[in-house]
Parts: sequence; C-alpha cells; structure tokens
Amino acid sequence: MKDAKCKSKEAEIKRINKELANIRSKFKGDKALDGYSKKKYVCKLLFIFLLGHDIDFGHMEAVNLLSSNKYTEKQIGYLFISVLVNSNSDLIRLINNAIKNDLASRNPTFMNLALHCIANVGSREMAEAFAADVPRILVAGDTMDSVKQSAALCLLRLNRTSPDLVPMGEWTARVVHLLNDQHLGVVTAATSLITTLAQKNPDDFKTSVSLAVARLSRIVTSASTDLQDYTYYFVAAPWLSVKLLRLLQCYPPPEDAAIRGRLTECLETILNKAQEPPKSKKVQHSNAKNAVLFEAISLIIHHDSEPTLLVRACNQLGQFLQHRETNLRYLALESMCTLASSEFSHEAVKTHIETVINALKTERDVSVRQRAVDLLYAMCDRSNAKQIVAEMLSYLETADYSIREEIVLKVAILAEKYAVDYTWYVDTILNLIRIAGDYVSEEVWYRVIQIVINRDDVQGYAAKTVFEALQAPACHENLVKVGGYILGEFGNLIAGDPRSSPLVQFNLLHSKFHLCSVPTRALLLSAYIKFINLFPEVKGTIQEVLRSDSQLRNADVELQQRAVEYLRLSCVASTDILATVLEEMPPFPERESSILAKLKRKKGPGTVPDIEENRKERNANVNGGPNHTSATSNAKASPPSFVGDLLAPAPPPTNRPRPVSSASFLQNPLTPLPPQAYAIPLAASAGTFYQQVAAPAAASSTDLLGLGSSTSLNSTPPAAAPPTAASLLVDVFSENSPPVSAPAHIAVPATAAPAADDNFSSITTKSFHVAESILADVQEPTDKFVCKNNGVLYENQLLQIGLKSEYRQNLGRMYVFFGNKTSTQFLNFASNVVCQDTLASQLNVHLKPVDPTVDGGAQLQQIINIECVSDFVEAPVLNIQFRYGGTLQNIAVKLPITLNKFFQPTEMMSQDFFQRWKQLSAPQQEVQKIFKAKHSMDTEVTKAKIIGFGVALLDGVDPNPSNFVGAGVIHTKTTQVGCLLRLEPNMQAQMYRLTLRTSRDTVSQRLCDLLSDQF
Repeated sequence: MKDAKCKSKEAEIKRINKELANIRSKFKGDKALDGYSKKKYVCKLLFIFLLGHDIDFGHMEAVNLLSSNKYTEKQIGYLFISVLVNSNSDLIRLINNAIKNDLASRNPTFMNLALHCIANVGSREMAEAFAADVPRILVAGDTMDSVKQSAALCLLRLNRTSPDLVPMGEWTARVVHLLNDQHLGVVTAATSLITTLAQKNPDDFKTSVSLAVARLSRIVTSASTDLQDYTYYFVAAPWLSVKLLRLLQCYPPPEDAAIRGRLTECLETILNKAQEPPKSKKVQHSNAKNAVLFEAISLIIHHDSEPTLLVRACNQLGQFLQHRETNLRYLALESMCTLASSEFSHEAVKTHIETVINALKTERDVSVRQRAVDLLYAMCDRSNAKQIVAEMLSYLETADYSIREEIVLKVAILAEKYAVDYTWYVDTILNLIRIAGDYVSEEVWYRVIQIVINRDDVQGYAAKTVFEALQAPACHENLVKVGGYILGEFGNLIAGDPRSSPLVQFNLLHSKFHLCSVPTRALLLSAYIKFINLFPEVKGTIQEVLRSDSQLRNADVELQQRAVEYLRLSCVASTDILATVLEEMPPFPERESSILAKLKRKKGPGTVPDIEENRKERNANVNGGPNHTSATSNAKASPPSFVGDLLAPAPPPTNRPRPVSSASFLQNPLTPLPPQAYAIPLAASAGTFYQQVAAPAAASSTDLLGLGSSTSLNSTPPAAAPPTAASLLVDVFSENSPPVSAPAHIAVPATAAPAADDNFSSITTKSFHVAESILADVQEPTDKFVCKNNGVLYENQLLQIGLKSEYRQNLGRMYVFFGNKTSTQFLNFASNVVCQDTLASQLNVHLKPVDPTVDGGAQLQQIINIECVSDFVEAPVLNIQFRYGGTLQNIAVKLPITLNKFFQPTEMMSQDFFQRWKQLSAPQQEVQKIFKAKHSMDTEVTKAKIIGFGVALLDGVDPNPSNFVGAGVIHTKTTQVGCLLRLEPNMQAQMYRLTLRTSRDTVSQRLCDLLSDQF
C-alpha cells in the first residue's frame, strides 16, 4: 500500500479498498484459516486503521487469536484489541475471559501481554474485572520480575482511571517492600505506584520512607560500574533516583535521627557530585545529572529544615543563572523563587540580585524574563525594595504585553508593603500610571486613594504631586481619576500657593474633562461639587460649567443627572448643609490589600510567595505536602469594583462610605429610573450622599461586563450597593479570570432592544422574547471604534460582547468577552471569523478555542490574533452560535479591525514634513475631502481623535496654528506605507477640509473615509 505504485491519495484508497475486500472474503470463506493467515490479515487491518481508515470487521478474528499458544499470534491479537476495541464493545466479555486465562497460565510472556492489554485499554470494565487479580500477582512470591514490573504499572494505570475500584487491602503493606527488591526495574515501577498511592493515603505508606532512603543511599554512593545495566551516561539509575526523591516529598522530614542523617548524607552527595567535572560532554549526561540534582533541591526546599543544605542549594542554583542552556536558567529561577520564601535561605537568594536583574534586561526568552520578575518579587524586602521596584519600573517600559499587568500588580504591592516613606509610594504609583496606564487595574488606583485618605502625613504631598503630574500635556485617564479624587478631597492643602490656587486647580482638571470617558467625567463632576464646598470663591465658575448645555443636556443620562442635581444642590443648600453633605471622606478600615488578592487570583492559589504564610502552611501540614488555602477565602478588597470584587463579600459598615462608582451609573436608556429614586437628603452625610446617588443605578444596571462605558478599565470606585448580577462577575479585562456563576434571580428584560454604548456594529435585532432565537443581520459598522480600542461591541437581552485590543506594527491581538446576562447556561457555544472575498488574502485572523459552555451570569474570554498582510477596506465578521433554552441563537457582528489600527506614529520636524509632503504630490497619492462638522468643533477633542487614529500629532509644524497635521506609517506584512495628513477647521462655516497623502492611492482613500467620519 505504501510502495511506489501508490503515487496519490486516490491510488492508495483504491489499493486499500481492494485489500479490505480480499480480507473480508478470506474471513467469510468456507475454508478455515490457519493461525498464521489469521494473524497476517488482522495485522493488515491494524495497519490500515493506523493509516487513518475505518475498520468495521475483523474484531472476532482478533479475539480468536488470543486463544493461540503462539506468541506472535497472541501478540497481534492483543495489539489489535488495545487499539481498536471500544470499552463498550459486545466482545469485552470474551476478551476478559481470554485475559483471565493468560493471567492464570503462569506463562510470564502471556501474563505480560495480558497486563499490557489491561493497562492500554484501562476502561472501567477492565478495572472491575481485574482490580483484585493484579495486586495479587504483584505481591505473589513466585511472580517473575518482568511480570511484577508490568503488574505494578498496570495497577498504577487502573488507579488513575478508576481509583474507587482499586481496593486497599493487605497487599498495600507488602507492595512497600518491593522497594527492597533486587531487580531495579521492579523497584522503579513500584516507586511510581507507591508515590501515587501515598499522595492519596499517606498514612498507609509511611514505612516507605525508610526503605526509599535506604535504596537512594545505595544508588548515590555506588560507582557507575555497580549498576551497569541501569547506568545512563555515567549516572547511576537516574530515573529511579528521581522517583525516590519525589516519593520522599510526600512526607515531612523523617523523625528518626538515623534515617534523617542518612537522607541528609544522600542529598549532600548529590550536591557534591554536581560540582564534579562532567564525565561526558554529551547532553544526555548533563540532562540525567541535572534531573537528579533539581529533584534533590526540590526535596530540600520541601523539608525546609536544614539551613546548610538550603544555602548550598541556593548557591548551586545561582551557578545555573548564567548557564548557556535556557531550560536550566528557567528551572534555576523557578526553584529560587521557592527558596526565597524560606527564612533560612532568603539572605542567600538576595546575594544573586544583580544576576537576576541582568537576566531581566538581557534574556531573550520571555518565559525566563517572567521567572526573573517572579524571583525579584520573592526576594524583595525592606533592604532592597527601592532598587527592585526601580528595576521593575525600568523593565516595564519594554516588557512584553502578556506580563505587563502582572508586573504592575507586583510593583504596586511591593511599593505599598515596603514603603517606609509614603511619599515614595505616591511617586512610585504615579510613575507606574505614567509608564503603563493601560495596565493599571482599578484595584491599584483604588488602593492609592485608600492609603492617601488613611494617612494624614501624605495627603498634602499627594495633592501637590498629582497637581504637578496633571500639568503634563498628555496624561493617562487613570491619573486624571486619581487627581480628580485627591484634589477634590485635599486640594485645600495646596490652595495657599498662587500656582495652585483653587481656580487653577479647577481649570487644570476641567481641561482634561473632554478627553475622558463617561465614568471619569462623572468622577470629575463629583470633584467639582466638592470644590464648591472647599473653595466658595470658584462656586460661580463651577455653576456655569454645570449649567452649560453640554452638561444639562448631555446625551448620557448619568452625566446629565449629576449636573442637574449638583447644580441644584449648590444653589439651594446653605454653607452648613454643603459642609455636612460634602465633608471629607473618613478613613477606610484596614484590610488586606485588594491588589495582593488580585495577584493571587491571577497567578492561582499558592503561587505568590509569602514567607509568613508558607511558614504556617508547613507547620500545619502533617504530611508535608502542599496545603494551600484559597487565595480568596478571606481576602477583602476595598472598595470593590463594579464588575465584582469577589474578595470583599461582606458589605462595609453603614457609616463607612466608599468612593463613588461612575461605572455603577451605567443605565439602560430604555428603562430609566423614576426621579424619586435619586432624591438626596440634604442632611445626609458624605457617605450617604455618595451611596444614595450610586445605589439605584447599580441595582438596575444591565451592563454585566462593566463595558457600558468606553472602557471599564477606567471605571471609578463603586459605592456599597447590594450584590447584583454585575457585582458577581470578575474583572472582564483579566486574562485568566474564571467564569463565575451568578444567582438565579438575575432579571432578563423580555422586550428590551439591543443597547451598547460605543457600539461598533449597528446590528439590527428583531424584537423577540428571550426564549426566541436571535437573528442579527450584519450591517455596515458605525465608526465608534476607529479612534479607540475598548468598549462594548454588541448587546441584547441575552448576551453582551465587549472587547479590548492592542496593536503593534502589522500584528494585533483582540480580547473578546462574551457575557451571559441570563441565569441559564449557554450550550454548544462556538464562534468563528469570516473574511469575505479578497479580505482573506489581506488579513490573517486566528481564534483561540473557547469553552462550549457559558454559565448563567458568567463571562467567557476569547483571544483573536490578527496579522495585516496588505491594505484592506472591509472588516471581518464574527459569527457566534449557541443554544439558549433549547433554541439555537445566531449572531453576526463586524469586528472593528480597520486599516488605521496598524499605524505607527512618526515624529517629524517642520522642514522634514513639508519636504515629504512635496514628494507625495502625484495626483493619485493625494485625497482631499471637504465636509460639514457633525460634532462640536472642540480643539482638544479633535487632537484626541487624531492621536487615537494612530498618527503622531505634530505641533508647531503648520504655519496656521488652528490646523492639525500628523504623520505615521501603516505597517503590513508586505510593505510599509507612509502617511501625512492635514486637517483644516473653519469654525465660522462649521466645516473641515481633510487632506491625506500616502504612497498608495487605496490607502489614502480608505484613511480619508475613516477619519472624516469622526468629525
């Protein structure tokens, strides 16, 4: 079938069909086949199956081969059954009878074949039939060594597949003594079995410790010639050594002084051998030697009782930090992270700080760099905190996107944990926001506010520092949030300086207002009303802002309502009432840092080093094994995020206000709350004031993913509201967040139309009850995502789709979040991306698979990788399909992947710009469009949109200061296209003229169409 005659797939299929017909005729023929012929044809069927073709006959002939007394025939029969027979087959009873006959035959060859078949099939039926026979064979005194090996491994397989069917009896005590067997193959197989059993029932196998130490001692002290058959490249029995060391990690250090001393001697010998010159230059020698060494170090770390060994292990690992082999550097960093949590070896680990920092800067492999970050975090203490935080901040500027959020969390934790001077802490966090603002989660800036409010000695410095930071031309929105909150509370502490007078503070904050998302604007409005209480002299100015049409008639219900109520409050309330309602926030209760809790949740339980916690765990764990408690069992975040801080299940005291949640004000515009729900008692305290505004909105919000605003990363701290469906979901932008079930009382509006703020796709969904199917027609998208990367893409009564994306040159990554807004599971959930016509050759889009089930109230994340091959116009379509209540739902949404996403901004001087402008003067290279302004012609908003479009905004280049010019390069896989643009606004006529020049006419036209629709 594989000879030269089969030169194509069709020829092979033809040849196989011919052979199958011949075999079938032989099996059905009148003439009985002899054993050899039967074996030959069964073997051919097996080969055809391995080629990928279905086999639907021959099973009975294979079963008949099991009764043969010839080894080759029985072997083919067992092989065919192991590969092709299903555990539910009708032949299973016949097969079991044949296996029992072979197990009882006492022929070692046949017994081995039978045991191998049991292990290979490993079905529950096999376990029920032979779970009692295999242990008996294993511990029988007359069983041959080769059969004992097979029996031990067969029992291990059955224990893994059906542990409840493997009985624990008297054989468990006898199997331990196999560690003393003279045959090392039996010892190796028995050690694997005992290790698995000891992890589940440690008390039953305690006696294995002394036997394992004795056997290990004989191996490590023997010469390579003593164990000739089990010596691998001059290393004596490396596999058995590793298994014995792993078995010993199931138990605490031996209590018997003699056994403990002998084990210590073994470990010292292994460490000594690691220092000896290699006996061979081949990689197999070093691999075997290092495997034993790393397992020994793991045992030393696990026992954590011998300071000398711990320090020696640390020094040995330190030598590997500069090894040329990447895997060794990775393993060394990983092991040292654990060593750093030991009180005996922490100081020894710190001596390698310079080497680890160098690895962070020079290492090519991102996984090794991540382990270096973990080790720096683990070795940090008060003596080196400032150095380590500075190095992490320096690395953060060039760090891989995949680990930036984790580094941000660790820097924030270390800065808080080891801050002797809290002015340093404030400087560090503000620097963190400046360097990686997009990766600073809500927990980080919540924590800054908590600490500043709780510490009187840092409030003035914090106000001064954020005031100075906000003066930068471009600052991240998270910095605006922190600045608005701190100046609103403590701006009076710096108001005495004319350079930071009340009016200057207000103007500075208000200059950022139009560039921010809705939640941040809501927070700034709260800061303004606080200013009226702190600085009566700016009351008129602030009232004018609140009275303006852009506030009182704002399209966003939340901003409009705040403006109306704050304006009315400032007009009718007396000074005393204002002072009571808007008094300074009282201190927060001390709790575990929500940042640390988030890091634990992100990394998984037991992966964040903590010296005190590890000490308690080791003392409490009688078996010496890991016994980590849940990272979220008693952690409390303060304040909790809108999308659900699971770490703060208990509500705060009623007299303890929390920062206002602008995110919790996201309302469904089709279901407004009654006006009386927003009534504010004028005699209320500050906390009550904040909570009464926030609570009704939070209770009725249907924005489950917290993406109703332009970005939920920038939502403000929430008020203390009763837990809702929204408050039970985890952070939508956390990569590793697990789905969280929501309570069954989540309400699903029966007739609410699809609603999504900043919705890229204008999907028209037919009116329906939630039990009916969703039919979404894909229409041309709106342009809300052209100048931004985050937001809600689509929403209806059942599903909310949010996204967050990032791009670098011609590559992009999009995180799509599917939120189940109901209390019922979505089944058979699947999604795919369709690129129509020529788009398939212009854009490569790959989806990572997702779980087919989405629990009620839970969210699901899917990653989409994008590669721009050449310039394109159309957008790919995301198709989603799932079953809800037995009905198949289909949704099609256009993904907001546009050509400008692959811009790289380019800074240019005036002379260079106009020189390049003249070079691109061919008629086909220029596209110009004159159009009427659709939105307010605000200068700051225009700048923000041009920067969001992807080009560099060039100040001082155009002779007319009211014009905007920009430059950038579109990166594709095949080419790079330079682009220059010029936007000329005419305020009187409310018109724009947009001119684009690029080296490719199709690019000029597409970019012009995209950008002109934004103004």
